Amino acid sequence: MGAVDGKAGVVTGAGRGIGRGHCLLLAKEGAGVVVNDVDVEEAEKVVAEIKEAGGKAVVSGADAGSREGAESLVTQCVDEFGKIDYMVANAGILRDRSFLNMTDEEMSEVLRVHVMGTFWCDQVAARKMREQGNGGVIVNTTSAAHFGNFGQTNYSAAKGAIASMTYTMSIELARYGIRVNAISPSGSTRMSATSRVGGQDVEIPFIDPGLNAPVVVFLISDEADYVTGQVIGTGGERLFLMSQPKYYYGLLRAGGWSIDDVRARFKDAIGNRLEPVGIMKAPYPFYGGIKPPGKE
Repeated sequence: MGAVDGKAGVVTGAGRGIGRGHCLLLAKEGAGVVVNDVDVEEAEKVVAEIKEAGGKAVVSGADAGSREGAESLVTQCVDEFGKIDYMVANAGILRDRSFLNMTDEEMSEVLRVHVMGTFWCDQVAARKMREQGNGGVIVNTTSAAHFGNFGQTNYSAAKGAIASMTYTMSIELARYGIRVNAISPSGSTRMSATSRVGGQDVEIPFIDPGLNAPVVVFLISDEADYVTGQVIGTGGERLFLMSQPKYYYGLLRAGGWSIDDVRARFKDAIGNRLEPVGIMKAPYPFYGGIKPPGKE
């Protein structure tokens, strides 16, 4: 018996890398898989590999970054397998550029594929799951880039939005037996090969992108029926739970705060606890002040 025997669903952006790994393990563990990628030739290779190993899979070249594409994916899954039990929203692109030089198109295209693509695929799938009445599972894909990363205003915004969408969707869909989680994956892929960390070219050792798949399969399995609204760091040696966003320290003042009150208390009470920013989480570097060039 596989961990997801008899289940059926969709993995977007599945022709290579992390998505491919999801598909191979889902099929190995007994699930039917719609292997979706705009690069149909790569998706066909994944399907052929699954079928050669005795699994069940079909190809989709639909654009997951459109409502029409999302509807096509869910319809194809139901037509092929009789139902949809899971949606893995994995498709993504990069259009990295520093904030001051980023174009409208670079911003909007990344948001379309990541944020709107996740919204459309998840919504269409969840509506069908509700109609079926048997619950279901959604697994979204966020990234540590939403902590902040140089040159990725568009991508970090998209991945932060997906994390927040995951929290809200999990609250709203629980009544229908639909669980919603996200992974923050790691792996050596075409996308990771073009990204930089903290604005620097950093040599990162090879990480098998398929190592994210076991957590995804577990989240889709019935064994994880108690897990929803969570972001899990996966890949390599990692199995990390991401902390939920929260206010972690503060003060209350009866009647509210005047500007004089804030000035008197901010530095000693909060100013010495400022959070480091970015993926690398270096110690907070700005206590000496942030000044224009030539004004140091």
